[in-house]
Formats: sequence, C-alpha cells, structure tokens
Amino acid sequence: MSKYEIIIYWSEEDKAFIAEVPELAGCMADGETYQAALANAEIVIQEWIETAKELGRKIPEPKGRLVFA
Repeated sequence: MSKYEIIIYWSEEDKAFIAEVPELAGCMADGETYQAALANAEIVIQEWIETAKELGRKIPEPKGRLVFA
C-alpha cells in the first residue's frame, strides 16, 4: 500500500468511482466500486513511479494528508 493520499469520488458522467492521486501529476484510476477504484489506484501509483524512474524524473515524497480549501 502506498503512502500517497488518494481521493475517491463518484463520477456520474463516467458511471464509475474515480481515484485521484494529487501528489503525482496525472495519476488517476477508476473502478465500478470504491474498492476497485482504490485497488486500481494502487496499481497505477506503482506504474507511475516505475515510469518516472525510467525517465529519470523526480518522485515526490508522500506528504500525508493534504488540505484543500
């Protein structure tokens, strides 16, 4: 399990749960259920990190809980 914050919400447009990882630009996943979206997000986070390493890009350290106003 990653230490990055994951925000999960229902998208009526997509008819799916969407999981966003705000600390990793463009890192998102979806699923038919909340649990599926979370599981898919964990996979996508690992793929995002692997790709960043291959491209020599900096990988942000997890900050824990983010606060949005």
